[in-house]
Amino acid sequence: MTTGMGEHEQQRRTCAAFRSTSLSTYELWLRYFGLGGNVGEEEIDAYLYSSLLLPPFERDILALAVNEYIADLPPAPRAPYSGTERPHG
Repeated sequence: MTTGMGEHEQQRRTCAAFRSTSLSTYELWLRYFGLGGNVGEEEIDAYLYSSLLLPPFERDILALAVNEYIADLPPAPRAPYSGTERPHG
């Protein structure tokens, strides 16, 4: 019985999350390395462009680096509904 997400699906979703940010590959690599990642910037770049698969630990640290960056972003503005209060002024 297989558990967890497949490596290609994890790669696809991590890449999509990364592309939704304004991070450069270098900035992501710095975050990843700071969390204990062990591969170089070139390998991260290759992974992000589906040219290389990483071992599970490295994929998870990279996903953590992307997710922590996203979590630190301010929330996106939301569209109000017609019944919501408007700011005074």
